[in-house]
Amino acid sequence: MSWNEPGGDKKDPWSGRGDQKGPPDLDEAIRSLQEKLGKFFGGGNGDNKGSPSNFFSGKSLVFLAGGLVLLWALSGFYIVDEGNHGVETRFGKYIGTTQSGLNWHFPAPIERVDIVNVKQQRFIEVGYRSGGSETLTGSVPKEALMLTKDENIVDIRLAVQYQVKDAKDFIFNIVNPASSLKQVIESAQRGVVGSSTMDFVLTEGRSEVVAQIMKEIQEIMDIYESGIQITSVNLQDAQPPEQVQNAFEDAIKAREDEQRLINEAEAYSNEIVPKARGDAARKMQEAEGYKEQVIALAQGETSRFSQLLGEYDKAPDVTRKRMYIEAMESVLAETSTVMIDVKSGSNLLYLPLDKMIPHQSSPPPMKEPQSTADQPHSQSVRVQEQAVERTSTRGRDARGR
Repeated sequence: MSWNEPGGDKKDPWSGRGDQKGPPDLDEAIRSLQEKLGKFFGGGNGDNKGSPSNFFSGKSLVFLAGGLVLLWALSGFYIVDEGNHGVETRFGKYIGTTQSGLNWHFPAPIERVDIVNVKQQRFIEVGYRSGGSETLTGSVPKEALMLTKDENIVDIRLAVQYQVKDAKDFIFNIVNPASSLKQVIESAQRGVVGSSTMDFVLTEGRSEVVAQIMKEIQEIMDIYESGIQITSVNLQDAQPPEQVQNAFEDAIKAREDEQRLINEAEAYSNEIVPKARGDAARKMQEAEGYKEQVIALAQGETSRFSQLLGEYDKAPDVTRKRMYIEAMESVLAETSTVMIDVKSGSNLLYLPLDKMIPHQSSPPPMKEPQSTADQPHSQSVRVQEQAVERTSTRGRDARGR
């Protein structure tokens, strides 16, 4: 009888394992597992052990289904951290936005929650790459080089910061917000720079250019309903291309020298002009004062002459003699003349002239030229004396006749 025929000894003559037992039967393994689970849920006894109906009894199924439903419902709780918003969708359709705190939704696959950080400051570099450091590590000519209004090329590098202002629009309206924002930034800055001159972009118009770029970026992103808020636009660097850098530096130095010379000229003008105006005003005041002085002197001399004439008419001899004495006093007071009355003295007279006239050996001091203010007075005195003399002569002639 063959080893593999019915009733044989089931021994393999070639394998050399005739004494070993074969693998366990699959049906037997399943029955054993069912018996163990049936004992665990209390649905079987010794008489009907291994019966599938005991394992899948109604009470066991209810407990099992209830536990699964409870676990599924508990998985719907989620926490939204501070500064984040949760966007809930039901079968892909938006149903609401949740704030920070503990929230619940129908678990998957019914509903889904996407957490969006609305306080995070996001950063985009255009025209350069910093490599995560604060210094510029590399320029991107494709993004940085652009044409100005006066057909010059400039190298512009921008750093844009933004944050999410609407989580729903940020998720649903734009597929790739960062890429779309970068393209909008490049378009806006090329438009603004293209409408400005090179000198304006590189010198005094930097702040205005940045403000205009930021305004246009925000307007375009609002049209797209992107849910993005631009917080700042920083102009990291603005310079001409490297090929003309030296020539541009020379032009800047020349412009600085020009401005310096202009400032020096304005400072000199501000110093000289007030002095000249002050001198002019002083001379005008002196002229006005001289005018008033001359008028006052003339009026005074006129009044004095009129009064003197009245006294002369009353006593001509006395007035004439007094005028003569006063004139001689004024003349002799400035001379070194010594007058001696020899009639009352002896024939021999000793005069210590060296002590009486101590300044005779030294030359007389130079008399200062008469000021313009004194000239009208001396002239008026001479005219007055001449007029009095003529008046007195006419008086004597009249009395002689």
